[in-house]
Amino acid sequence: MQLATEYIRGELRPFYPAAEIEPLMRLIFAHLRGYGWHELLINMDKSLSADERLQVAAIVSRLQQYEPVQYVLGATEFYGLPFRITPDVLIPRPETEELVDWLLHSPLPENVSVLDACTGSGCIAVAIAKQRPAFTVAGCDISDAALAIARENATKNATNVTFFNMDILKPAITPHYDVIISNPPYLTTDDKALMPENVLNFEPHQALFTPSNEPLQFYRALADMGMTTLSAGGCMFLEINELYGAECVALLRTAGYASVELRPDINGKPRMIRAVAHAPVQASLS
Repeated sequence: MQLATEYIRGELRPFYPAAEIEPLMRLIFAHLRGYGWHELLINMDKSLSADERLQVAAIVSRLQQYEPVQYVLGATEFYGLPFRITPDVLIPRPETEELVDWLLHSPLPENVSVLDACTGSGCIAVAIAKQRPAFTVAGCDISDAALAIARENATKNATNVTFFNMDILKPAITPHYDVIISNPPYLTTDDKALMPENVLNFEPHQALFTPSNEPLQFYRALADMGMTTLSAGGCMFLEINELYGAECVALLRTAGYASVELRPDINGKPRMIRAVAHAPVQASLS
């Protein structure tokens, strides 16, 4: 193990800062042997098998190409749950956990129905279903490959989530939901020039980008869908581009939402919106 850790550090040192190499090494050995950091420390002198050495070399080679470690290992964690990740889906991020947390800590009834639009890996839908088993949770996406990963993640985490294919720009949906939550594509094609290569070269562009001349097209579609699909007093939770917070708020108000709240993320950036559809009935969700 000692030689393996030295090998990893040496091979990655020309490509990553030291502060990034140590977490990468922890993830590698958690993947190989299920080790946490403490277990890694106390097992430093244990040697790797020939198969493990080959796996480490293959992992290091891919990391040297700046491929995200989540894709290299095929796994990540979201809201404390394990998820399978492939290049067919976006890598779940902490900001999206904040959106899920907002929904889970909102005053919702115990048996609401929730739609996760643009579900990708299913991380949002699965996390909600795991935390609120009484909720009826569904997820939709335009990508069949992403939906296959989402279904696998629902099974992995022992949750009951229904997934279906739908393009939210051309929605064909009849069920009424109490909540719609979405992390849609919100980066414009102009943003590509500013993006790090490990995102631009590996994550699915269909899930990342919207045309620069239509930066809010997915939010407009979601707003329209919500006004026809959400129950009275139902609400929508959206992750947004921090550059378009005011525009998204204005769009939702113009669409007829009764209450629109813009909230900053942990870094103080305006990244989340909750909007209430129609006039709330009985117990208010606003």
